[in-house]
Amino acid sequence: MRGGLSGFFVFLACIALGMAAIGGVNSVARAISTAVEAQGQELLGGDMRFELNQRPADEEEQSWLASLGQVAVSANMRSMARLPDGSDQALVEAKGIDPNYPLYGALVTAPALGHEELFGARNGVYGAAVPSILMQRLGLSLGDRLMLGEGTFEIRAELVTEPDAVSDGFAFAPKLLLSLEGIEASGLIQPGSLFEYVYKLRLDGGTSDDELTALQEEAGERFPQAGWSIRTRLNAAPSLSSNVERFSQFLTLVGLTALMVGGVGVANAVRAYLDGKRAVIATFKSLGASGRLVVSVYLIQILIIAVIGIIAGLALAALMPFAATATLASVLPVPAEAGIYPAALGLAALFGILTTLVFALLPLGRARDVPATALFREMGIDAKGWPRPAYIAMAAAIAGALALLAILYSEERDIASIFVGSAAAAFLVLRGVGWAVQALARRAPRVRSTALRLAIGNIHRPGALTPSVVLSLGLGLTLLATLALIDGNLRRQISGNLPEVAPNFFFLDIQPNEVEDFTRLVEQQAPGGELATVPMLRGRITALNGIDTRDIEAPPEGAWVLRGDRGITYSDSKPENATLTEGEWWPENYDGEPLVSFTAEEGRQLGLKLGDTITVNVLGRNVTARIASFRQVEWETLSMNFVMVFSPNSFAGAPHAWLATLTDPGADVEDDARLLNAVTRAFPTITTVRVRDALEVVNQLIGQLAVAIRAAAAVALIASVLVLSGALAAGNRARIHDAVVLKTLGATRRTLIKAFVLEYLLIGLATAVFALAAGGIAGWYVVTQIMTLPWTFLPEVAALTVGIALVLTVGFGLVGTWRVLGHKAAPVLRNL
Repeated sequence: MRGGLSGFFVFLACIALGMAAIGGVNSVARAISTAVEAQGQELLGGDMRFELNQRPADEEEQSWLASLGQVAVSANMRSMARLPDGSDQALVEAKGIDPNYPLYGALVTAPALGHEELFGARNGVYGAAVPSILMQRLGLSLGDRLMLGEGTFEIRAELVTEPDAVSDGFAFAPKLLLSLEGIEASGLIQPGSLFEYVYKLRLDGGTSDDELTALQEEAGERFPQAGWSIRTRLNAAPSLSSNVERFSQFLTLVGLTALMVGGVGVANAVRAYLDGKRAVIATFKSLGASGRLVVSVYLIQILIIAVIGIIAGLALAALMPFAATATLASVLPVPAEAGIYPAALGLAALFGILTTLVFALLPLGRARDVPATALFREMGIDAKGWPRPAYIAMAAAIAGALALLAILYSEERDIASIFVGSAAAAFLVLRGVGWAVQALARRAPRVRSTALRLAIGNIHRPGALTPSVVLSLGLGLTLLATLALIDGNLRRQISGNLPEVAPNFFFLDIQPNEVEDFTRLVEQQAPGGELATVPMLRGRITALNGIDTRDIEAPPEGAWVLRGDRGITYSDSKPENATLTEGEWWPENYDGEPLVSFTAEEGRQLGLKLGDTITVNVLGRNVTARIASFRQVEWETLSMNFVMVFSPNSFAGAPHAWLATLTDPGADVEDDARLLNAVTRAFPTITTVRVRDALEVVNQLIGQLAVAIRAAAAVALIASVLVLSGALAAGNRARIHDAVVLKTLGATRRTLIKAFVLEYLLIGLATAVFALAAGGIAGWYVVTQIMTLPWTFLPEVAALTVGIALVLTVGFGLVGTWRVLGHKAAPVLRNL
């Protein structure tokens, strides 16, 4: 160690980079989660939140809630806001609030006004607060009026901050804040309309977490048919917390891949270090030192160096929450809680130690068994081949522990297992690719070009860089190609394929007495379109086979069906776009026990079978139906699909609205705008959603996620570049020897440069071909099997991958080669 850290800079950089990536991502995730937990009351808008679909709480329910503390009531729904002259309109998320709002936090408007001044009726016109984006969209300013449903509202303030916005879930449209009386006066809240009543509760006195849980259970026992969704301040923003957790787990896996790539750099650095210590190791062995002592001495040194890299990486990781606080302030609805998070840093450190051991044991094992005589003869530590089985077994066991830790840490362990397995397989296959490239070069026919003959010889000669370069660069390129292909296919589907097969419009909240007139209007405005209408209710699955869904451990891929309320419908006949996979459809005019047809994929994920029972709560009434069939549904078409289709007798007499879709492939933007305006003018209470607008919002979200994902992939690629540069530097001793001998025999500098360029080009091209093949297979699996979307190979990704591979290999190769060619011949020739 007295020689300092010379030769270990790539080692340190690889370990530090992996530590910074894993520790930083997890620290930022913990910072966000801690902030959500600390501000649970403000984010939720109360200590408890009770949500009811399509109905307000009855007197008994309201009385019980009021007995617990202060209650704030709000009503939420989507609808169309329009200008008084009908010239323009926009989809909005309307929210009506009472004077108690907010129970926690502060409603910020500009100008700041009290509830009555902001929302109260003046000459029959209620007030509203709207965000600047809606005013810009409709060309409005303070004091102007807009219409919602059958009501007229005056814009009295700009909505700046809504404290509990995150608890209402993701919004596809701007918020329009009204009074509860105002939204009820709009005429939008009708039987069967898609609205939510939310009751937020500020409990009297201090209430412990256990008491909150007990109250939640009491609400279910006291009102078993209420069908309300209950959340407490302990789970104020489940969607945000879940998304942050999943995203951090994904980025951790990507960071672990970068650490694996860096592990190759660790192995190269250890091998080069031991190679430089040949004389010392030979002296130890000549003086009687055992192989175990040699391994122990150098393992301790390597671990000390690894700890230095880990400390440097953890220092960077510890600073990330502080940097993220400012960076994410405009993106997240809650500011991250900057601080030091030992658990996240400890996990990263453990990954770093295990990775170091995995990649250091094999070179150390080889060094143990190389005879002293071989070392004195200038033979490298790789001359012996594979180390003893004990070292291979230890390295394999530690690698298994590393993979197991990564899988156990992840919530969705199936995906983590696939990711880790794919990375390990890619690692092994890349080793095989390196050997295969060498084997092909060894069997290549003799060529006339001197430079090409030298390049092919360099690829397969003993101690060649081929395995290290292919392995280090291949992993990073494979990850980059995989993510680029997934992102490209997803964007192509959303911006290209989906709009071609998806409906132009969804129409919500069509009252039964409006269906006929609405149909007539749409047929007049879009004579070439296809209009489909179905009855629609909202319901929440409360039990499967009599077991409360809260007590069911559903797999992550199927759990979404049991969360929140679902759109449901009924039908006498099988929908045209449905294909039965099991069971039979009920006959027309069926009047027996309630039956339901369930989607096949979701049913399989939840472990359901024919004859099982499902209990749904609709409008405060529990309905239990038996599964009569399973059917295949193509969600990616965005057409009218439902998880559950019931027999018509299941909801006899229940008030409900209708849902409609319009598919008109020949319509252009002007046709869509004309239809939207006509429907909004004639039926102000019908909500119209233009599918292209919704897809644009989704595309923007994907773009934001893609930036973070590509940044993570860039970390792996940077690790690959570091390892590549280290591998080239480690091979400089052999390169110098070869260059000097060849120049002595008459080779020109130009010939040698050409030979080295061709060598790097061939290695880079082979690596790029593998990365494209492996990335294509991985991307195809994710897109077709997990996302169930069509797959297309993207030539631009192929070109980018090949370009990056060639630029990196040739560029770094030439940098090292230039130094090699300038080396003086005499010192080398004296040691031959």
